[in-house]
Parts: sequence; C-alpha cells; structure tokens
Amino acid sequence: MTTNALTPMNDGLTALQQAKGLYEAGAAANAAAARHAFTDYRQRKSANTLRAHDTDLALFADFLRAFGHAVEGAALAADPGAWHGVTWGLVEGFVRWQLQQGYAIASVNRRLSTVKKYAALAAKAGALDTTERALIRDVAGYSHKEAKKVDEKRQDAGQDTRRLREAGRPVKKAEHVSIPPAAAKRLKREQPDTPQGRRDAVLMCLLLDHGLRCGEVAGLTVGAVNLAEGTLTFYRPKVDKVQQHRLTKDTRAALLAYERAGDMPMTADTPLLRASRKSAGDELTHAGMSARAITKRVRALGQRAGLEGLSAHDCRHYWATTAAKHKTDPFRLQEAGGWNSLAMPRRYVEAARIANEGVSLGDD
Repeated sequence: MTTNALTPMNDGLTALQQAKGLYEAGAAANAAAARHAFTDYRQRKSANTLRAHDTDLALFADFLRAFGHAVEGAALAADPGAWHGVTWGLVEGFVRWQLQQGYAIASVNRRLSTVKKYAALAAKAGALDTTERALIRDVAGYSHKEAKKVDEKRQDAGQDTRRLREAGRPVKKAEHVSIPPAAAKRLKREQPDTPQGRRDAVLMCLLLDHGLRCGEVAGLTVGAVNLAEGTLTFYRPKVDKVQQHRLTKDTRAALLAYERAGDMPMTADTPLLRASRKSAGDELTHAGMSARAITKRVRALGQRAGLEGLSAHDCRHYWATTAAKHKTDPFRLQEAGGWNSLAMPRRYVEAARIANEGVSLGDD
C-alpha cells in the first residue's frame, strides 16, 4: 500500500530529473552551437563571398575604432565577443558615414547586409541582446529609386561617386562604363600581333562575347577550349554550375591565333591565359593570370581604347545589354549568363525595349 502511494511521487521525480537532464543537454547544445556559429556559417560560403565579407567587416572595424571600439575586421568575422557593444546607432552611423565618404550605394547596401548577418550570428551566440539585434535588423539600406536621389544630391554637393577606392582596392562603381560597339570591336580585333597582344584579344573576347565573370576567366584552363567543336566549357563558382558556350566568331579566331603562335600551352590543366613577364616586354610566363591581374589589364586596355575605368564587369554588362537588344529570350539570357534568377536578365531586356512599341495613334 505504502509503495503504491509513493509510486506517483517517484514517477514525478523521475520526470523532473529527465526534464532537468534534457534542459541541461539543450543548454549545452546551444552553447556549443553558439561557439561554432561563425565557423559553420563561413564554411558554407565561397572564397569570393568570404573575401567580400572580410573587406566589408574591415571597413566597419575602421569606423568602429573612430568611436573608441578597438576591434579588427578579422575578429568581427570570427569572434562573437567582438560584437559586444555594437548598437543599432553605430550601424546606422556606419551607413551615413559611407555616404559622406562618397561610396557607391550598391557597396553601402552590400556592407550593411554583411554587418547585419554577422550581428545576427553574434546575437545567436549571446554577444548581443535580442532587443539590440532587432533594432540592427531594422536598419534599412537604399532602394534603386532612393539611391538615385541620394546620388543626385551628392553630385550636386560636388561629390564624385563614379569610382572609389578603399585601402588601395577598387570598389564597385555607382555606374558602369558604357562600351560603344566600335570600341568593343577594337578591343577584340585590334590588339598587337605579339604574345601579350594575342592573349589580350582572347581575354577581351571572353569578357565581351561570352559575359564571363573575372574569376571565371581566371579559372579557365587549356582543356576548357575545344577548337574542333568550337566550344568552351567552364565552371561558374557563384552558381556552382559547369556550363558550355559555343565560341563566337571573334573568340574562335582569337583562340586560333593564340594557339597557332604557340602562346597557348598544350597541357589541358594549365591556365589558358598566361601572365605577362614585366622584365621582358610582352613575353608570357608559365603562371596564369589572377583575377587581380585581369582587372588591372582590362583597365589598361580600356584606357588605351579611350574608356576610363573599364572593368570586367563593364564587359559583362555590355554582353548582356547587347544580347537583350537583339531580343534574346530572358530565360536563355539567364542560363547563358549564369544567374540564379530572372531578376538580373530581365533588367537588361526591359531596358532594351522601345517604350512605345506596340502603341498605336491611328496614323499608320
């Protein structure tokens, strides 16, 4: 009888002990997840994305140090504790400070997105309280319409927002460099008949005729080219996809000249585009061109063609704009350009349309 009377009490104590054990286990799991929140997040991102994040956080750290918050960008990217003391007011101030410095709106929005993401990770790790996290999350960037108004006001005030640099590195331009068709032809077809010139012709064809991103060009190997079939097979890291393009007439001609002159190595896994040897004029080395070297070379070739500040992205813009003007289907443009959604190719297609096409005034 006594045993039976104590049974419910014993069951209750056992349940409490189990609940306590579950709570402790859950708390321990939360603590472990918090410690690894930054590492787990960064392991999922590409090298290019991480470089962009590190650059964004380095600039944010520079801003914070001006307010007495001694922290390095590397710490903000790896240590939740480095975010202790960061407030929504500081994040809001960071946005305004960038505008005062003349940074492009697209760069301001990107950095804000990076800061908000890492602040969320810090909050998950317990370094920021939930109220502050919510306020930081509500700090807003600029829409396309708002960005245009802000830039108009900055330009009226005498600020140059066309191209800016941070710590010696080029940053995204507020506006692209427009490439006239005649200039594009010169960049592809009128390079000197030298090893460097033949390589440059291939480079500009890949950018202007195929819309490859700078990093995608840097990653090309000799094996990517099949001159017999007239194809180029390459990897797009941004969308994690292998694609194949049909070589354009100019690209195939440039590659044939590059190969026949002995400039293109015969080993399939060697870099397609080789770096220039500074001490030997236009001779090429065995090393491949890095993305930074490509950026610098495109800028130099652009200057020679009268296009100041030309970038690989400008060439991609030219490619997409030209394709849209020739009535390329948005879905085909999305696939060929390696975009994840239709949002970007639709911009080019919409911009290429005649606004009053199909409108009749009865005078036909």
